[in-house]
Amino acid sequence: MIITIGREYGSGGREIGERVAQKLGIPFYDKQILTRAAQESGLCEEVMEHHDEKAGMGALFMNSGMQVSNAHVGLQMPLNQRVFLAQFETINRIAAEGDCVIVGRCADYVLKDLPNVLHVFLYASDEKRIERIMRVEKVDRGTARDLIRKTDKQRKNYYNFFADGNWGLRSNYDLMLRTDNRTADEVADTIIAFAKR
Repeated sequence: MIITIGREYGSGGREIGERVAQKLGIPFYDKQILTRAAQESGLCEEVMEHHDEKAGMGALFMNSGMQVSNAHVGLQMPLNQRVFLAQFETINRIAAEGDCVIVGRCADYVLKDLPNVLHVFLYASDEKRIERIMRVEKVDRGTARDLIRKTDKQRKNYYNFFADGNWGLRSNYDLMLRTDNRTADEVADTIIAFAKR
C-alpha cells in the first residue's frame, strides 16, 4: 500500500500523513526524502532543502545559461532539475521497497503509472489554514496569511513546472479531502478506509 499526499499549506498534510503511516505501521516520508536523495545523488543536503518544492530558481538557471554537470546521466542540466531528478529517483526507490506514505514532492506524478498507489490531496478553508499556521508556527494572522500565500504559490509553481498537470487538479488524485473541523485522526481513518477498499 503506497499513499501519496499532496496538500495545501496549513491543511495538516504532514501530520495526517504521519498518522496514516503510524496507524498502518508503514514508513513515512516527507523531508526525509531530501536527506536520502542527497545521500544517494551526492548533492549537498542544504542544496536539496534550498530547492525543496521550489521551481523559481529553475527559470533563473535556464535563462542565465548557468548549468551544472550531472555525471550520472552525462548531461548538462540546471541545478533545480538535478534536485528534482534526485528526488524522483529516490521516490521510485522508496516505492519499490514496499508500503509507505509520501507527502509532497510531486510523488503523485512520479508514481502515476505504478499500480496500487492511492493519490490523496488535502485542502482546507483559508480561515482554518490561518488558524492552524498561527498555532503551529506561533505567528500572527498577517504572517500566517503571507506564509500560506507564499508556500502554496511555491508548491503550485514547482508542481506545474515539473509535473504534467496542475497542482490540486482533481483529475490527478483518487481522493480529495477537506480537513476543516476534522481531527488528524479522523482524516487519517478516512484515507485508510478508502485505501483498504
